[in-house]
Amino acid sequence: MARQEADREDLIKEAIALLPRAEFQFPDSADLLTAGFRGDEALSLFFGQDPVYQFDQTGAVRRAYVEGFLYRSQGTTLARLERIRTATQTTLQRQDLTEHELDQFQRTMTQRLQNLLTWLHTGKVHMLRSVPESVDWQQRLPLALNRILTTTAWLSTTIRARK
Repeated sequence: MARQEADREDLIKEAIALLPRAEFQFPDSADLLTAGFRGDEALSLFFGQDPVYQFDQTGAVRRAYVEGFLYRSQGTTLARLERIRTATQTTLQRQDLTEHELDQFQRTMTQRLQNLLTWLHTGKVHMLRSVPESVDWQQRLPLALNRILTTTAWLSTTIRARK
């Protein structure tokens, strides 16, 4: 893990594991949305620098970065991971979300995704760049968002910490 984070400058160039990927402009906002798919059709969404949501191929949340915290699926809840830094090391402090916190997280994420889907359907989100250029984002992204919004098990299986 890097000792210091830096703002992402150009996810279209940097996020090479996401293919295809595209950058979109929101209505009345300077923030950009970067969306991309892994080879297994798992979607990642970067709403500017924060929040970031990563889903598995079924549409369940795997990881997120929201309000400066990392989140990792535990199957039945999310673990909130906070980086604690000293002069010599960085550690992650884990706290599993309570039912109330989990419900609030899901509601906020769902509302953001529903807004995005509505904006896509009404033409309020404009694609700026795509890699490759030939992807039909007007069809592909709404299909993925519908899969996410209709999945019954909204949390992916437990993600184990790396050793």
